[in-house]
Amino acid sequence: MRLYLLGLALLPLMLVAQSLEECQRAAEQNYPLIRQYDLIEKTTDLTVSNIMKGWLPQVSASAQATYQSDVASFPDRMQALYDQIGLEMKGLKKDQVNLYQVRQRVNEIYFALLLLEDQIRLNGDLQELLAGSEKKLASMEKGGIAAVSDYQNVKAERLNVVQQGVNLASQQRMLCTMLSTLCGIEVNDVQKPPVVEIGTGNNRPEMRLFDSQLRLADAQEKALNAALLPKLGVFAQGFYGYPGYNMFEDMMRHEMSLNGMVGARLTWNIGALYTRKNDKAKLQLQRELTESNRDVFLFNSNLEQLQLTEEIARYRQLMADDDEIISLRSSVRKAAESKLSHGIIDVNDLVREINQENAAKVQRSMHEIQMLKKIYDNKFATNQ
Repeated sequence: MRLYLLGLALLPLMLVAQSLEECQRAAEQNYPLIRQYDLIEKTTDLTVSNIMKGWLPQVSASAQATYQSDVASFPDRMQALYDQIGLEMKGLKKDQVNLYQVRQRVNEIYFALLLLEDQIRLNGDLQELLAGSEKKLASMEKGGIAAVSDYQNVKAERLNVVQQGVNLASQQRMLCTMLSTLCGIEVNDVQKPPVVEIGTGNNRPEMRLFDSQLRLADAQEKALNAALLPKLGVFAQGFYGYPGYNMFEDMMRHEMSLNGMVGARLTWNIGALYTRKNDKAKLQLQRELTESNRDVFLFNSNLEQLQLTEEIARYRQLMADDDEIISLRSSVRKAAESKLSHGIIDVNDLVREINQENAAKVQRSMHEIQMLKKIYDNKFATNQ
């Protein structure tokens, strides 16, 4: 309840955001309040799985929220070298890393809302279907064709579905408030995002950090090479006064004169030779370590993308099967309605077929939302 009231207090009067991209952008802009009120921790349990727990098929999902005391950054001496050669390398900001947690939370709640909207729609269809059967059985009962218990059975089933609809609507309002709190704007409705192709690139800030570290090693090596080169300088100086450079003549004449001197200076500091071998070995080790870290990061990232691609392909196949199952269940349900009218089956058989058809539709909706969530989890995780 406190979080619900907090959400209402944080909502400014702004336009309603409906698309996933709008919600993500709004959440990034609202990040200071998200951090201030610790909203990532407070919304960790609001996953698709937990929303559906108990009375709807569950969707497997996971979430993680962490706090980092520090992030990868350049040592002071390395940063000083960057400043000397005119490069601005600030490393990663904590906020930039933590924003991926915000994106994850927005995705979780957004797709949970999409799933709830589908469930509400299917719940309404189921209520209409049961209401039609209830009306038909009421007529049959008056005509002495059906028993009162058959009519009562269907009515009880419809009322049970109505109760589920009430729970769904309550969950929907709560999630809208949570998403509005995270985004800092009022979200009353969400739109199902389009199916997009999974990109193969990776635009994470970690990749830019690895590139910066390699450029730093190159700059340090150039600095080592430059330290070994002899330095040639020219100079000039002059003055007007007494005595001048020819002081003996000036002592005789006692006059002020114009005097000048130009020259060149060559210096060569060979002290850098003493540590050059070790310094170059350290730079090479730094390069190898950076490249190794980059390879590990890319391997894990590519592996995750391959897994997501496989899961998305699996959901697409499941959805194709779902469509066929729904078609078959619909035919069986219609046949059961006809059989009930002719007294071939009882009302329990009809209710079972109605529920199985609805379960097939729910399953199809769940697979579609899971597929979309995997697609957009990958999209935001790779910063594409």
